[in-house]
Amino acid sequence: MEHVHPLDRLIGSAWPDLSDHARLAAFEASPYDERIAARSTYEAIALGAACDPKAPAILFLPTSDPRETPVTVSHAQFLGRVTQTANMLASLGIGPNDVVSILLPLVPQSFFTLFGAQAAGIANPVNPLLEPGQLREILRAANARVLVALGPTAGADIWEKVQSIRADLPNLKAIVLVNAGVAAAEGVFDYDKLVAGFPAERLTSGRQIAPEDTAAYFHTGGTTGTPKLVRHTHRNEVYQAWVVGLMLNAEPGRNLLFGLPLFHVGGALTQGLATLATGGAMVVLSASGWRNPNSIRNVWRLVERYRPVTFGGVPTVLAAALGIPVDGADVSSLQRCSGGGSGIPVAVGKALQEQFHTPVLEVYGMTETSSVHTISYMDRPVRLGSVGHPVPYSRVRIVAMDASGNYQRDCAVDEIGVVAMQGPGVFSGYLSDKHNRDAFALPGWVNSGDLGRLDAQGYLWITGRAKDLIIRGGHNIDPMAIEEVFYQHPAVALAAVVGQPDAYAGELPVAFVQLKPGMPVEPSELHNFVRERTPERAAVPVEVLLLEALPLTAVGKVFKPSLRWNAAQRVVNQMLADLSFGDVRLAVTVGSHAVHGSLITVTAQGVAPAARAGLEHQMNERLDPLVIRHEIVWD
Repeated sequence: MEHVHPLDRLIGSAWPDLSDHARLAAFEASPYDERIAARSTYEAIALGAACDPKAPAILFLPTSDPRETPVTVSHAQFLGRVTQTANMLASLGIGPNDVVSILLPLVPQSFFTLFGAQAAGIANPVNPLLEPGQLREILRAANARVLVALGPTAGADIWEKVQSIRADLPNLKAIVLVNAGVAAAEGVFDYDKLVAGFPAERLTSGRQIAPEDTAAYFHTGGTTGTPKLVRHTHRNEVYQAWVVGLMLNAEPGRNLLFGLPLFHVGGALTQGLATLATGGAMVVLSASGWRNPNSIRNVWRLVERYRPVTFGGVPTVLAAALGIPVDGADVSSLQRCSGGGSGIPVAVGKALQEQFHTPVLEVYGMTETSSVHTISYMDRPVRLGSVGHPVPYSRVRIVAMDASGNYQRDCAVDEIGVVAMQGPGVFSGYLSDKHNRDAFALPGWVNSGDLGRLDAQGYLWITGRAKDLIIRGGHNIDPMAIEEVFYQHPAVALAAVVGQPDAYAGELPVAFVQLKPGMPVEPSELHNFVRERTPERAAVPVEVLLLEALPLTAVGKVFKPSLRWNAAQRVVNQMLADLSFGDVRLAVTVGSHAVHGSLITVTAQGVAPAARAGLEHQMNERLDPLVIRHEIVWD
């Protein structure tokens, strides 16, 4: 089979050699917009379908069991259903500037709706696990005109949430239900019955989608508080599909184990649109994706049956999969592992490399860059812990910012600063102008809020965060909203929520509290107080710690790096507490580091030289899964 990229007019029968900067520059000499054959996500899906219309686009496994017969949707059927969905939405009044919000799990209809909504208007995929109040705010901010949601279904409460907020959404004109199961009512429709009556071969609206038309609003900014809505154009999203296909040498007919949610750009674009646009098939691991325990439990048998070339997911999925015995399953199809959403611990990367003899390609990006912006190139040396180089036509620079968030200068090689990104995937701004004030370090260069450095070979290393966002298992948690809940308690003088390193989730939220004089209160009371008032369970701090005084900066702000180091020191002490090596004394410190951002230092006293290797092995075994680097010092 020829290695032709369906979205690229210029790639012939061989993938380009991008093994060094000079070859990449030669590739980029052709202007990006002259290269891309698709003007919209709808055209991208059509080009992918044309590779082999009869080949599967979706293989849906209701229970994530490799032995079950999948519900199969061919590429021709997929394109037809997307077209029908777009035509159905147009009949409900959706035009290019109207929003369709989506509250669905990973059922086939969710994919049809996501891309059908983009062909008719603007898609707004929303996390259905959010609480009703959060859902209401997102739909209001998006000004949703149509909502496509799951009807009454055992084990799901989406319909109940929709009923509870519908009266608060006066601009919502119609609700379309998948798995309807309710009596017909004014403004409520059955998706499957309604969509079947529309043409599958053309857009009845006659719409000609332009690359700069808005395709979607993705919500970001944390699982609590008022979210930001990221505005994606069709050009942004097509770029993500094109560049992922390019970097992974995608070929028609390849299968991908798919379990990421569609309200996340990694699922919708990096894995979803990129697979569809290159003629591949998504093996959808039940309506719950990777959250279904069967998906992890059966992972290697699923690899054996469906023969994916790439095994990709957030780091928690990669780490959980390592805990499942291969047990003789044939996993020889795997040529690479990839992951992003939060940092892949170096130990997890090493374990994957050693077990499967494949490179581990860490990616980096954000909703504001339409997902992947840097990756470890397959034809360059992979450096575990680094997120590689910018993908073609994209750029990264490390910048120094002043206290007011203004650009000062570019940083030197290996100097830590704020990561700024520019390229065809970078968004033009948030839907609300109030969120755009600090969005860009320079015009066109999005301020990631992350700290990092570029080494002499141009590899990007993420060293920390300038912003306070906590990433728990790939999900963003905004600490400010949780802190506001603490401040509702009459005894709280100061509160700060930071991320505590965790071997599985990457980070867990932990709270530090300073009480008002003469108002004692137990941590358990504060914990219960916050838990009862925090709508997202994942955002509830795992621990509340009382300090006599929180550390402050010179201008009186809470100095959160000190608290993150405090939290890391506490958890490392716990992880090493039961080590038994005679009269060994371990002292743990955590602080800033010029290269790594933060560093855990374990100083061991009283250890005979002959015993050091054994103790070092035990400590590394426990600490390697943490994203924060560590070193062991013998005293």
